[in-house]
Amino acid sequence: MPKHLLGLLLVLPALAVILLLFVVPLATSLVGAFKVEDRFGFGNFAKSFELYTSDIVFTVVIVSLSTAIIGILSVAIGGYLVLGENPRAVAILRWLYRWPLFIPFIVVGQILRTFLAKNGLMNNVLIEVGLITPLQAVSFLDWRGIVIAFVWKQTPFVALLVSGAMASVDRSTIEAARNLGASRLRILVEIIVPQVATTLMVGLVLSFVTMMSVLSVPLMINAQSPTMITADIAFRINAYGDYGVANALGLISLVASACVGWFYLRQTLRERS
Repeated sequence: MPKHLLGLLLVLPALAVILLLFVVPLATSLVGAFKVEDRFGFGNFAKSFELYTSDIVFTVVIVSLSTAIIGILSVAIGGYLVLGENPRAVAILRWLYRWPLFIPFIVVGQILRTFLAKNGLMNNVLIEVGLITPLQAVSFLDWRGIVIAFVWKQTPFVALLVSGAMASVDRSTIEAARNLGASRLRILVEIIVPQVATTLMVGLVLSFVTMMSVLSVPLMINAQSPTMITADIAFRINAYGDYGVANALGLISLVASACVGWFYLRQTLRERS
């Protein structure tokens, strides 16, 4: 058997999965987004922006804020794992921060729904230790709850990538900075982070795209308006059977994710050139 034919047979299952699960649904959504009754146009997009402009802005702001917080926490965790001087604290942090990796988003939504409620575990603990009174307890089942859920779920993923990249950094530069009297924070910000910036950007882009596609968290935590695009898509399909507007909202979400990907590729190509 020719080698090129054998190679084609080996990659054929993967190509079939990509075509059936990604390319075909994407093409169908693109056609459906521009199809209005028996013709093609921008009617679905006009209706989407008319009804859901606030939700679109809300989605981009929430996901961008969550991505920024994830980046800061990931750098902090990776930096302490590399530069921490307390072996026991480093071991505990290394063991703890990975747990959310194994929890699905739907479970995260359910856990935080009970944890962040007005009568939830968080407020009950704060009341028991005397930090707040029962009348001061407030619910976090709004945009804050979504941000907490996203940050708690995605930080371990990015931190795992970043800490691995930080561990591979040449230790001689770190030791040289320490000998010159640089603090751990300065070493982290000025020496380590620039060397792992590409890995950090990859993790943040993947997290941004993942959070843009999550449905369970906004449905479980934020039952009010504005909400995220994914909840609007589900509502248009389940309540009205309006696949045109749903496909248009999905394409808007895809464009937002593509913009982030384009920015990353542009920065990467600029650095390489």
